[in-house]
Amino acid sequence: MDKLTSKFQMALADAQSLAIGRDHQFIEPAHLLLAMLDQQGGARPLLAKAGVNVQQLRNELMTVLDRLPQVSGGAEGDIHVSNDLGRLLNVTDKLAQQRKDQYISSELFLLAAVEDKASVGDALRNAGAQKQALGAAIDQLRGGENVNDPNAEEQRQALDKYTIDLTARAEAGKLDPVIGRDDEIRRTIQV
Repeated sequence: MDKLTSKFQMALADAQSLAIGRDHQFIEPAHLLLAMLDQQGGARPLLAKAGVNVQQLRNELMTVLDRLPQVSGGAEGDIHVSNDLGRLLNVTDKLAQQRKDQYISSELFLLAAVEDKASVGDALRNAGAQKQALGAAIDQLRGGENVNDPNAEEQRQALDKYTIDLTARAEAGKLDPVIGRDDEIRRTIQV
């Protein structure tokens, strides 16, 4: 748990809440993936960039969760990680070690889940996920950086949130020819 990024830890806590709310005895990979999809700035943009139909994936995950047995009368909060999720987290840890990451990030869980033979892997593949496309999207997102900080995922998203990508705007033809003079131009037009 201490090797997970803070964003991945929050997704795991959300998955636990989802499992408790649905009266499930175990936290399954579908709970975690659904929690990641619902997270602010979570897996949704990455999956969309990799060509995954996110809405179809969400619907398939809900179907998987609906098929899970419900337990009542147990101790509140007495919930465990399923064998499938434990195995997937181990695969994710190995992927992090291969990439020389000190912390396990949520995007590597997606990469491990795509190769999984269980229901989550099927749901991802049915929604259009491919290992190569997802790997390329992850590499592009990371920009060659390793995950050596538990807050690495938030820091990447902060850059997108608080900055403007001038190169992307220029490529799209949306860049004002007088860079940085938006307020002055508006004032001139107003006068």
